[in-house]
Amino acid sequence: MVDQLLFKIPGVRSMMGKLVGLHVLQAFLIIGQTLSLSAVLVGLWQGDSFQSQLHWVGLFILTFVLRHAENWLINGMLDKFAQNKAKEIRTQLLQKTFELGPSMVQREGTGNMVTLTLDGISQVKDYFELVLNKLVNMMVVPIIILIVAYYLDWVSGLIMTIVYPLIILFMIVLGYAAQAQADRQFETFQRLSNHFIDSLRGIDTLKYFGLSKPYSKSIYRSSEDFRKSTMATLRIAMTSTFALDFFTTLSIAVLAVFLGVGLINGQETLYPALVILVLAPEYFLPIRNFANDYHATLNGKNSFHKIMELINEKPAKRVETSLHAWQANDELKLSNLGFAYAETKRGLAPLSVKFKGYQKIGIIGMSGSGKTTLINLLAGFLTPNEGGITIEGQKLTTLNDPNWQKQLTYIPQTPYIFSASLRENIAFYHPEATDAEVQEAIQVVGLTEMVNELPEGLDTEIGSGKRALSGGQAQRIALARAFLDQNRRVMVFDEPTAHLDIETELELKEKMLPLMKDHLVFFATHRLHWMKQMDYILVMEQGQLVEQGTYDQLLANPDGAFNRLVSQMRGGKAHA
Repeated sequence: MVDQLLFKIPGVRSMMGKLVGLHVLQAFLIIGQTLSLSAVLVGLWQGDSFQSQLHWVGLFILTFVLRHAENWLINGMLDKFAQNKAKEIRTQLLQKTFELGPSMVQREGTGNMVTLTLDGISQVKDYFELVLNKLVNMMVVPIIILIVAYYLDWVSGLIMTIVYPLIILFMIVLGYAAQAQADRQFETFQRLSNHFIDSLRGIDTLKYFGLSKPYSKSIYRSSEDFRKSTMATLRIAMTSTFALDFFTTLSIAVLAVFLGVGLINGQETLYPALVILVLAPEYFLPIRNFANDYHATLNGKNSFHKIMELINEKPAKRVETSLHAWQANDELKLSNLGFAYAETKRGLAPLSVKFKGYQKIGIIGMSGSGKTTLINLLAGFLTPNEGGITIEGQKLTTLNDPNWQKQLTYIPQTPYIFSASLRENIAFYHPEATDAEVQEAIQVVGLTEMVNELPEGLDTEIGSGKRALSGGQAQRIALARAFLDQNRRVMVFDEPTAHLDIETELELKEKMLPLMKDHLVFFATHRLHWMKQMDYILVMEQGQLVEQGTYDQLLANPDGAFNRLVSQMRGGKAHA
């Protein structure tokens, strides 16, 4: 239930210190409540008038009210603490996501990252609230109650001492089973999240090929796996809760029988026996609450551990050079540059290539050929495992350099649309842009008609479900961002038209090509019609650079990889 990483969160130890003090006070309030209640009952049993017991009644009411007021204070304090820490952790997770770039999202899965950032943080908040309070309560209150029990009747105290470890041992056995099942449930949920997001992304393609209904069976199987793992976890939780309640109730019953026999034989007096009997449920209550909430916090623990692993992940090697803005006579050279993913040991075989000045570099290949890996290396999102880089005469081991990356305009398959106005989205790279400049960008990329239809024009809120946009409109906004910031002379496109229909793509193509003038452009795609407009082409195949050259050079080699790719994709020649 308790993750060791929890104690590395700033402020947790201080909060636990405060909770220890509050729970010590609570233990004394419980004892005062028990002593006063027992005194009233014993006095009335012995025939004393109710008026003579009013001072004990007043003490009982006072301790009762103070106890519940303290619970309210503890819950409020923990809620504020957990909310602040959850907010900090979400900020750290988002910062780490931006720091590590698309490689982290690709590795973990988009669905999983979205789930962790939204639902996962909520589970972490609940985890903080429950585990800190229950843990301290279990460590403090039973010990103080046990001291009182030993003072009143050492035999009863001994019985309570012997039973407690047995219950803890039982909790540990069931806890391991519950943890293993919860881990499987968490893994299943991660797969379901990623599967669902990937399905939504590819729904147009699936419908186009008539595979949407058959593919729904795959989603159904994933959801069924998650349902089964969830029910298995609940089954263990309910079984362990029942068993724990049974054993604690049985322990209290044994103690009651022992005290009753002592009273009958004259070995016990009524007052201490009644105090111990009333205190016994309070003695076992913290461990019961801890065990009951164990299952409720397993998801929170798993989410917390995964999030902290990501936050504590060491960033890729970063350099900082004195690179100037890319110019027409600058040169970028890759020498035996290679990369391998840790999970698969595959990625990109060592390649050597040189780029100079303002060029349009086409990177083409089938899915899985290594295009995105090369793009991520060029953008500095990945650090090469081998080889070297020479840029503007400076030798580097990675392009993870702020002076390089601030020159980039990165346009992925699905550009991110922020929850903000259309103006703020377009001016993302250039926030000080004037309305006239924004309007010019809108006209260049063909968004004028859409803007005219918006109720509030440039001030219309888009993103996060506020205003629906088509894939083509989202790409146009990304292009408008690129046009608006003319200082960025390096453009990186990673399959920017992969999810668009051919008519929208061809229309966008007319807008995109002029924007590439006087830029160094890296354009990764599997669409052949782009290659005719590229100055130089890299042909990728199974993680290797298998051919490179101009369009005419590649086309002139009938046995080359480019012509082979044409045959695979279109079953014909590259002319069109």
